[in-house]
This record gives sequence, C-alpha cells and structure tokens, in this order.
Amino acid sequence: MGARGLVKASHPEPAAAVTVVGCLLTIAAGRRPVDTVTITAAVLASQLAIGWANDCLDAERDARSGRRDKPIPLGEVSRRTVGIAAVVAAVANVPLSLLSGPVPGVFGIVGMVFGLLYDWPFKFTVASVAPYLVAFGSLAAFTAGTHHWWLIVAAGLLGGGAHFLNVLPDLDGDARTGVRGLPQVLGATGSWLAGGGLLLAATATLVFGPAGRPSIAGLGILAVAVVALPAGWLLSRRFGARAAFRSVMLVALADVILLLFSGTAG
Repeated sequence: MGARGLVKASHPEPAAAVTVVGCLLTIAAGRRPVDTVTITAAVLASQLAIGWANDCLDAERDARSGRRDKPIPLGEVSRRTVGIAAVVAAVANVPLSLLSGPVPGVFGIVGMVFGLLYDWPFKFTVASVAPYLVAFGSLAAFTAGTHHWWLIVAAGLLGGGAHFLNVLPDLDGDARTGVRGLPQVLGATGSWLAGGGLLLAATATLVFGPAGRPSIAGLGILAVAVVALPAGWLLSRRFGARAAFRSVMLVALADVILLLFSGTAG
C-alpha cells in the first residue's frame, strides 16, 4: 500500500514524460552513452523530488478540498514518508547531475531547484510561470548542451506555455483550494492566450532558430499550430475547456518532436 501510494504521489505521468524527453534529447544531441544514463537518472530524480515535494506541501489543502486522487489524504502513504522521499531524491540529483561535468551539472541542479520553487512559494503567486521558464530551459541545456541558444529558449517557452494550458480544465477547482498563480489570476481566456502565445513562440523559435533555411516539416507544424490553437478555443466555447486543452496538447506534442529533431541540428 505504501509503495503504491508513494508512486502515485510522485506524479508519475508527467515525471515519466519529462524523463523520457530528457533521455531522447541526450541521444539526439549525441551525448556519450554513460552521460545519457547519468543524465536520465538525474532528470528522473529531479522529477520525483518535485512531485513528492508538491504532494507533501499540499497535503493539508488536498485533504480540505476532498481530493480523491491524492494518496496522502486517502491514507495510502504518510506525509512524512513522501517528504523523506522528496529529500532523498533531491539530494541524489546533485551528484548524478555533476557526473556529466560541472557546467551541465549546474543546469541539472538549477532545473530541479526551480521546479521545487514552483511547489513553494511560486505556485501561489503571479510569478508562477517563472520556474517553468527556467526549469525547462535548464533541462534542455542539461540534456542537449549549451551550443544552441534557440533550443534552450524554445524549451523554456514550451514549459511556460504548458504551465498556462495545463491548468485550463482545473481552474475552478484551483480557485476553491486557494491556488492564485498567474493562470488563475488571468482566468481561462487569459491563460489560453498566454499559453497559446508561448507555444507559438516556441514553435517559431524551433523553426527559425537553427542556421539555414527552415524545414518544410517545421513550417508545416507552425502552420498547424496557427490554425489548431484558435480552432481549439472556438470549439471549447461549445464543448468545454477539454477541447481547447486537446488542441494545445497536440501543438505541444509537435513542439516536443521539433525539439528532439532540433537537438541533432548543427
């Protein structure tokens, strides 16, 4: 029971997604196999630390709001256990990050630190997007290197866009539980405009940032993004926020694919 609850408290889906993308970025960038292993382990440790810290810090608020998807309020794992796990994972990230060298190691540690800063206190402030911008940019620098400024910028923009768009289906619940980050302050329309704008900026950076002529595939993805984002929002007026959420997730997935292919660019 405790082990299962600990896994649930780690936010396993986003943790796995970010770890897989980080691993693929190291491969696309041509990192040594040993670096791929240590960097992937460091990214996983940072994601576990961030997820566990989030549930530990939010335990009382989750209990008051009756969250049925949170293992601590349900008694599936203790808050103390989750807190200890978060500390262990955060400590493990430091030597794992530094194994790839001092410069990339700093980016690995900085990415984790800003993820933890989002858990507290930034989540509850109008500066809530800042940790996403820094953490995702640092993730790209840690995994793919610092040779391409546009790769780091695009990753940061993608992370910032994800922050706004990820909360679209949950704005009402957030308001009831006291979360007052920038998306909650802006509301559904403002969050969609901010998140969609950041995703478009990320796509454009990935298409036009590399040297040489933009690829046909990249221009095609940019064209799809220009159409899909407003179309999704129009559909949401009839079918609810999930329609807009699906459209932006499609664009975000295309951006991730572009990001991976961009990691091989010279």
